[in-house]
Amino acid sequence: MKILIVDDEKLLVKGIKFNLEQDGYEIETAYDGEEALKLARDKSLSLIILDLMLPKIDGLTVCQKVREFSNVPIIMLTAKAEDMDKILGLEYGADDYLTKPFNILELKARVKAIIRRSSSAAPDRSTVRSGDVELDYNLRRIRIGDRSIELTSKEFDLCELFVSNPGKVYSRENLLDIIWGYDYPGDIRTVDVHVRRLREKIEPNAASPKYILTKWGVGYYFKEN
Repeated sequence: MKILIVDDEKLLVKGIKFNLEQDGYEIETAYDGEEALKLARDKSLSLIILDLMLPKIDGLTVCQKVREFSNVPIIMLTAKAEDMDKILGLEYGADDYLTKPFNILELKARVKAIIRRSSSAAPDRSTVRSGDVELDYNLRRIRIGDRSIELTSKEFDLCELFVSNPGKVYSRENLLDIIWGYDYPGDIRTVDVHVRRLREKIEPNAASPKYILTKWGVGYYFKEN
């Protein structure tokens, strides 16, 4: 598994690199946005750890540009504690975020959870279908009718859970636990952002969804069509 760490704080990069190498990951490093984009294009990556504030090209722009050619999972690092900065990062296509300073054990737990889910394949099937929606596990994309839709890692994980369990209602807390795989207190809006982004991709009309519906006061569920 190859991970790209992008931050202009070289001591921080060195510390993260050391800790992740202890877990057996192969590490690439970059210290500005231009270098990060080049490596993201040239290397086969399992995950990108990406700082928000970078020289040359900022982290949000890097994230947005990476999403034009790759669905590699991205963890955003930010020194800003405001919720809008975190949510904005998710809107640009990040899968997760951590606010500096952070505990390295928490970062390692999130890395492990994201890679475990994004690299796992269905044990006995390459696709799953529910109604007119088909998920391709090998390509990690969704097909609805004649539309083939690219999804980010977390979007695919959410869609897989919903499509595999039509009609089952999941609370935001359930989804955080299942999809993110660790305690995520106070940030259930992360789920709302990912669900909204998923709806924008798969729904004919995101304002009036037909696939991923809301059960008010409870959570979200998938409706076969």
